[in-house]
Amino acid sequence: MQQNHTVVFVAYNGVQLLDLAGPLEVFDGARRAGDHISYRKIIATVDGAPIVTSSGISLSADTSLSAIAEPIDTLLVLGGPTATDISEDHGFVDALAAACRLSTRLGSVCSGTIPLAATGMLDDYRVTSHWSVCEELAHRFPNVVVEPDRIYVHDRNRWTSAGVTAGIDLALALVGDDHGPEVAHTIARWMVVFARRPGGQSQFSTHLKSQVAQTSGIRTVQGWIADHVAGDLSIKTLAERARMSERTFARRFHTEIGITAGEYVEQVRLEASCSLLETTDLTIEAVAKTVGYRHGETLHRVFVRRLSTTPDSYRQHFARASGPAPSS
Repeated sequence: MQQNHTVVFVAYNGVQLLDLAGPLEVFDGARRAGDHISYRKIIATVDGAPIVTSSGISLSADTSLSAIAEPIDTLLVLGGPTATDISEDHGFVDALAAACRLSTRLGSVCSGTIPLAATGMLDDYRVTSHWSVCEELAHRFPNVVVEPDRIYVHDRNRWTSAGVTAGIDLALALVGDDHGPEVAHTIARWMVVFARRPGGQSQFSTHLKSQVAQTSGIRTVQGWIADHVAGDLSIKTLAERARMSERTFARRFHTEIGITAGEYVEQVRLEASCSLLETTDLTIEAVAKTVGYRHGETLHRVFVRRLSTTPDSYRQHFARASGPAPSS
């Protein structure tokens, strides 16, 4: 078991404080999760001087990037609204690249992917970042393979996360990679994290991805669907709930949300199914009935069509239960 694993957090003026605080607390929590587990945490700025975060909080540095001369186990570049600006600072990028060459494992939190990509260290790697900068990332760095709809991406020794709180997911995954999933689970419990999300999950739930309905009846139905996923979600029932005719409801829903009501219901049920497969030992048949499908085969078809995998395969890849998953 590795001891005194060194993690360097690369900061600069304008970084988002939570991009540092979340992962830092995860690594600090590791010492409570198992004997002889220790992470040495270092904050590095380009010149070793204090910086000011995007929220106005001053942050002291432990060292400068140029002063790092010994091997680094993990280097994480933090994100923030000034990430694009710092990625165009040649002095910073050169110093960061030198530090990267000393590191066994490289990564970024949120928009920290942009300055890390500017070093060339992410060329030909799959990465993710905050949804708001993924288009910029792909445009500026065409050799980087951007996966915009991920919580975090692990490609060989490169680890990148989506925005803000996704840095906690990334750090938990890194600790799990170092010391096993039980240690990561223990830290998550200490931090009162509701669930440790797998990297393959979307950055957004169906509700966050969908457009906000202008019509109050449609908005009401959206919330009602989420609360009654196992119930009758036919167009007839939903139209009655919205106090519209079926034809008017179907037309307005598609116009305001961007997809049909049937597609929306299927997405919500799929999302609920994924959560159950990740966190429970329910059989596939039971999961299907819990989310409103009569048969497991229906759920199977939805998974194949929308995720190009089966419920069983999804569970094997993402399940967080300690025991083996039951077959359907």
